Amino acid sequence: MLWTVLLALLVLVLLQTQLSVCLRELRSGSSTPHTSSSSSSSSSSSSSALYNGTQQRLPGAIIIGVRKGGTRALLEMLNLHPDVEVAKAEVHYFNVEEHYHRGLSWYRSQMPFTLPSQLTVEKTPGYFSAPLVPARVWDMNPAVRLLLIVRDPAERVVSDYTQVLHNRLTRHKPYQPLEELLLQKGHINPKYKALQRSLYYQHLTRWLEVFPRDQIHVVDGDALIRDPFPELKKAEHFLQLAPKITPSNFYYNTTKGFYCMLTAGHDKCLDESKGRPHAPLSTQVFKKLCHYFRKPNKLFFEMVGRSFSWC
Repeated sequence: MLWTVLLALLVLVLLQTQLSVCLRELRSGSSTPHTSSSSSSSSSSSSSALYNGTQQRLPGAIIIGVRKGGTRALLEMLNLHPDVEVAKAEVHYFNVEEHYHRGLSWYRSQMPFTLPSQLTVEKTPGYFSAPLVPARVWDMNPAVRLLLIVRDPAERVVSDYTQVLHNRLTRHKPYQPLEELLLQKGHINPKYKALQRSLYYQHLTRWLEVFPRDQIHVVDGDALIRDPFPELKKAEHFLQLAPKITPSNFYYNTTKGFYCMLTAGHDKCLDESKGRPHAPLSTQVFKKLCHYFRKPNKLFFEMVGRSFSWC
């Protein structure tokens, strides 16, 4: 009985000590000074907190888009690299005014803790088509590396609609059929927002007005789904990372119908929203959509110096 009491007292003392340490860490973390959104890029190496020798750093690389282009897959695959840590959620710092006016200290607080040798990567696909974002990213860090993952723009439109439709139905809200949104008097409706997001050359033009071409790496999203390793190898090189990702990090999941990741004996597949069946669209309208994108696609190919096997 006496030994049981003594053991209980010892446990209580240890818990009290641990609680005191945690409280001190919380107080030290909350005393971080605020940094405005106009802070120079020299602040990118500073941190809002310290934890076991790591710091929260501003991203050295950002996946800027495109929406429904494979940004989540690219982020998760890059995270296989031991020298990469990623922000788990889309931050929407540069394209949401409420977030941007919170300043760089808030943005940094959304980042993972990293060692000095590691690269922080953030992805928000809405950045690519937002007009104010390129200059804002430049103000944060002119040397930041940008990744743009693209896919067949016609397929991307259908995927974009499918996501919105799913979200509306989940909230028990009605939504127009895709053909009604795409067509206006029998012709493609250029005002449809999902369509505008697929005009890659227009959005890339704004980025190239601010950043040099060699600071933007274009990833083939369709190729990434078919065979991830070659695209990841190119991305590693662009990010100046040692080649650590190998073909053995990927395996094809026949049930899901796409590649999953394997590291340290554990596998990881993207969530159920990835690979969701597309909303129905007639072959005739899809052909119109493909024809509409022919000229914009050609302009994009000329800008990036390569072509893609799109419809």
